[in-house]
Amino acid sequence: MDIKDLLIEENNTILFAMEKLDKNAKKILFVQKGNQLVASLTDGDIRRWILAQGSLKAFVKEAANYKPKYLFAAEKSKAKKYMVQQKIEALPILDDNMHILNVLFWNDEEISHCQEPLDLPVVIMAGGLGTRLYPYTKILPKPLIPIGDIPIAERIIQQFCKQGCNNFYLIVNHKRNMIKAYFNEIQKEYNLCFIDEDIPLGTGGGLSLLKGQIHSSFILSNCDILIDADMSKIYKLHKEKQNLVTMVCSLKNFSIPYGVVNIGKEGQIISLQEKPSLSFFTNTGCYFVEPEVLDHIEAGTELGFPDIIEQLMREGKNVGVYPIGEKAWLDMGQLSELDKMQKTFDMDAEGE
Repeated sequence: MDIKDLLIEENNTILFAMEKLDKNAKKILFVQKGNQLVASLTDGDIRRWILAQGSLKAFVKEAANYKPKYLFAAEKSKAKKYMVQQKIEALPILDDNMHILNVLFWNDEEISHCQEPLDLPVVIMAGGLGTRLYPYTKILPKPLIPIGDIPIAERIIQQFCKQGCNNFYLIVNHKRNMIKAYFNEIQKEYNLCFIDEDIPLGTGGGLSLLKGQIHSSFILSNCDILIDADMSKIYKLHKEKQNLVTMVCSLKNFSIPYGVVNIGKEGQIISLQEKPSLSFFTNTGCYFVEPEVLDHIEAGTELGFPDIIEQLMREGKNVGVYPIGEKAWLDMGQLSELDKMQKTFDMDAEGE
């Protein structure tokens, strides 16, 4: 990696910083002024800025930390101990003029950084028809569509296992026997319970089948997404804000391939925008949920989970979001996105 990929200027936008963080995948940038280190900017700094309703068009200097951790070149031998003490994942090494010479990371120095394990039940909604993925789903149920050489549902489970989760509930309906047969045949080091949905109940209604079975906070996930984020941080925010539901939302950048014309009341052109770009946050289909939410779901009623969220909001309940970068969310809900997910794992396999 070129060190330039880790550097940013004070007057760059928050949106540009998010795009750069997605690209370097290191979760931190270092802010320069006149080629000197003046601040750091982490994905956590940006998340706090967004949750405080800060604009994506604001300057980096408004969200950055102007007390960055660093060591001078003469102190480099202390880096490992210093990073452990400060609980930081990246450390810039500076010359006497505050210029960044290089950046050390946990992995590069083989420093042990233990992520707090997350032992929460995970509910995966796996009962849908997968009509958007036809003709694949004419043969296989969506949870068994392979990404690389592993079905998407198993990849989701593996991802949560790495974060400390061991108890999984799979709500199944369409081609449920194929799904059960697959998971009953493989060797697994986690607990998996199948919940049979006899009639389609939607991503929210199916949760009514879990009443009396889950008594703690739990994670709800669609069966066609992968989230690359520290789930323990999301859970921490969820509890701090005392949310009933915390929705994981991903940044999306969308470029309109046409010139946009704004027309006034008299038919005159007010303004022209050539191929404008839109930036917004979208629902990933992953949520942290409190068990009392199950009491809001009427048994046997077809309902989407976003409908339940809207109901909670109307009742004045706490519903929050946790923003992540665009590349931290992979969604195979449509054929074009399935192809993108396949290519991502193909590249990962080539790099091993």
